Amino acid sequence: MLTFILKRIGSGIVMLFAVTFVAYFLLHLGSGDVARAILGVNATQEQVAQLNEQLGINRPFIVQYGEWLGRLVHFDLGESWSFPDTVTEEVTNRLHVTLTIVTLTTLVSAIFSTVLGVLAAVYGGWIDRFVQFIGLVGFAIPGFLVAFLLVYEFAIQNKIFNAVGWIEFTDDPAGWAKSITLPIMALSLGAIAGTAQQVRGSVKDALNMDYVRTLRARGLSFGRVVYKHILRNAGGPALTTLGMQFVGMMGGAVIVEAIFAIPGLGPFATMATKASDIPATMGLVVVTAIIVIVVNLVIDLLTAALNPKVRLS
Repeated sequence: MLTFILKRIGSGIVMLFAVTFVAYFLLHLGSGDVARAILGVNATQEQVAQLNEQLGINRPFIVQYGEWLGRLVHFDLGESWSFPDTVTEEVTNRLHVTLTIVTLTTLVSAIFSTVLGVLAAVYGGWIDRFVQFIGLVGFAIPGFLVAFLLVYEFAIQNKIFNAVGWIEFTDDPAGWAKSITLPIMALSLGAIAGTAQQVRGSVKDALNMDYVRTLRARGLSFGRVVYKHILRNAGGPALTTLGMQFVGMMGGAVIVEAIFAIPGLGPFATMATKASDIPATMGLVVVTAIIVIVVNLVIDLLTAALNPKVRLS
């Protein structure tokens, strides 16, 4: 197990460097005249040249990337070109907001999709048709449209939840719950739709296995067989789906945070991209890549914990 973890961490570090190199190269090609964009059209050529020198934009790409990489090794994401604080401070102040939304959405999706998927596979009939209908709706309706509908119904019409804004849990737990409920609902519909279908298919396949009939013949109750054995074997594919959706929801949170005016990584990413702020954008790339690496490792470990027969290699 330790060898597996160390290998995955090593491959994750290699992947991180590869991703940052490609991202920095593409940003370098498409950044345009950053100094002119920062100073405005009325700036003189001397002022533009001076800012280029100050930001280091006039140096070769490999030199710029090498200096940025050297700071990254020392856990320094550099100075932003368009934000008042450093990139590390900006990302740190916003990261917990986005991770809170995405993590809670994943937990909600895991609970509802597991219940719906198991019920659909075990009982079939109208429950199965209902779950398949949810899957169709979840894939067909865009997340931003769901967000607008939720805001209109639960914030504008009935005033149950907050339409926009973010309240810290430590300041007001009840207000925090009201501010986070609608974003979670908007993100979770598509996740529930995809994972419930995965759970349904895996459980239906497991129900036809010989070991299920053997356990039932030994006198074990059907509920215990489902909970202790079938879910363990069917949990691997569902966990993989949830892990992929967790990463996907990091991107979906950009739109949801913009709709609900939540100060997470979404607005930061939008502003950094518009300003061609390479250090800020690269900070987002690094954080996202690390999250992907960690999530994949956690999913592999959870899959092995659910099913010891899975050989980590």
